[in-house]
Amino acid sequence: MTHVVATFYKFVSLPDFDKKQQPLLAYCQMQGIKGTILLAAEGINGTIAGASQESIDAVLTFLAADARLADLEYKLSYAESPPFERMKVRLKREIVTLGLPEVDPNEQVGTYVSPQEWNALISDPEVTIIDTRNDYEVNIGTFTGAQNPQTQSFNQFPDYINQNLDPTKHRKVALFCTGGIRCEKASSLMLSQGFAEVYHLKGGILKYLEEVPADESLWQGECFVFDERVAVQHGLEPGTYELCRSCGYPISQEDKASSKYEAGISCPHCYDRLTEEKRLRQQAKIQQFRQNKDVS
Repeated sequence: MTHVVATFYKFVSLPDFDKKQQPLLAYCQMQGIKGTILLAAEGINGTIAGASQESIDAVLTFLAADARLADLEYKLSYAESPPFERMKVRLKREIVTLGLPEVDPNEQVGTYVSPQEWNALISDPEVTIIDTRNDYEVNIGTFTGAQNPQTQSFNQFPDYINQNLDPTKHRKVALFCTGGIRCEKASSLMLSQGFAEVYHLKGGILKYLEEVPADESLWQGECFVFDERVAVQHGLEPGTYELCRSCGYPISQEDKASSKYEAGISCPHCYDRLTEEKRLRQQAKIQQFRQNKDVS
């Protein structure tokens, strides 16, 4: 069965965000929807999946009943198996955590660039291209010529800017991320620090992979996504990566051929940190999973 996946976000003032949690959760559950929606005073951010387009449309219509979310944009993709196990609606301080509450995309953001215009922008030698995602995401795919900030979490991005970029030298900056949300905050931050021209890919990598043909693409590799699909390729087709069930790192077929890979126990990215206690714990999880599977 093909499952419909919808991703969306919007920075908008939602001072009553906490009151939306339970009604939204109940409605999603009634529609058989699974996934995660984050609510904060600064807006909404979510990825949800359903067994039918009708169920997804119902939730999007439910959200749009709030005038503040009436123009909520979303992206659709598809998965052969359920990408989420349960439905969660969480209350957060930020819908994407930068750690600087004074940075407000509702006040200012960079210049949006469509997927069709993106190649020309990042081919300009005067443009500094920055991947705002975390290191493990960058490692499985990125744009040609992009800088990797080598962050482990998004709240390290401000330090990267302070230590590596100068508004007087880097006058044109192009940012990109998975779906666009991190670039909203990153571009707002950089504008507040005096960077003259800050551009970001509208709709993120996912929109680019959906709309730009592979033979015209400047994307290399696959794009990590935060669900059971792990990664997607051009046309948003399923990728080739899996998750290490021990450390959560995306692993390739090459990683699985390594002597350091043991299904559910370790991979080349965590093997050297594997303690005997962790090994026993992971083995117990695998045994419990098999027993539950046999019972069901």
